Amino acid sequence: MDKQGNTYTFLYAAAMVIIVATILALVSQGLRPRQVRNELVAKKIDILQSVNISSTNRDAVDVFNRYIGENTYVVDFQGNRVSGEEAIDIDMAREMRKPLEERFFPVYEVRLDNGELKYVLQMRGNGLWGPIWGYVSIEDDGTTIFGATFSHQSETPGLGAEIDSDSFQNQFRGKRVFNEAGELVSVDVVKGGARPGDPHAVDAVSGGTITSDGLANMLRNYFSGYEQFLKNIERESYE
Repeated sequence: MDKQGNTYTFLYAAAMVIIVATILALVSQGLRPRQVRNELVAKKIDILQSVNISSTNRDAVDVFNRYIGENTYVVDFQGNRVSGEEAIDIDMAREMRKPLEERFFPVYEVRLDNGELKYVLQMRGNGLWGPIWGYVSIEDDGTTIFGATFSHQSETPGLGAEIDSDSFQNQFRGKRVFNEAGELVSVDVVKGGARPGDPHAVDAVSGGTITSDGLANMLRNYFSGYEQFLKNIERESYE
């Protein structure tokens, strides 16, 4: 074959593309177990952070097992436990594509050192440039927020990305999901600042209006999904 001809050049280029693609696929496949483990560890760190428990990549699994262990489950829109599903394995991106009434909702029960029980709820929504997500821990009264942690894929640094800052997340402690009449009102994220003492609102991040709106929508959407489960907790606390 004429090595100077177009046919040879085409076949050589095609062969190199196939070889390189094969190598990259093999490398990606080899790294996948480590990537899955890292994603799982990051998820456990966030869950623990929502109940104010610090952990690192080194000890997150042990700390998670100590405070949560196998006390995880999935509930449906009616608040009933779903058999055959593992909370840690729920693909929230896939669940978001379903109607709210058909989604699965992960729950993590956390027993603190002082014996108090908290429930961590998992959420996902849309920010300005991509997905946002979070974990909100609820007291055993089914309405009071104990802690929260939020993160994002690609929000603007210094603006919408501030949803993962301690100063923003700490505002949620003590806020209430239901009003005094027992109606679900969620927690609003208010541009310009929430009214002092408002138990159902926090200040939006400065300059991140769309991200703040997305987070407020995420909270409203997922608290609606968890509503019956939270009401079940409230009833159990009075029995």
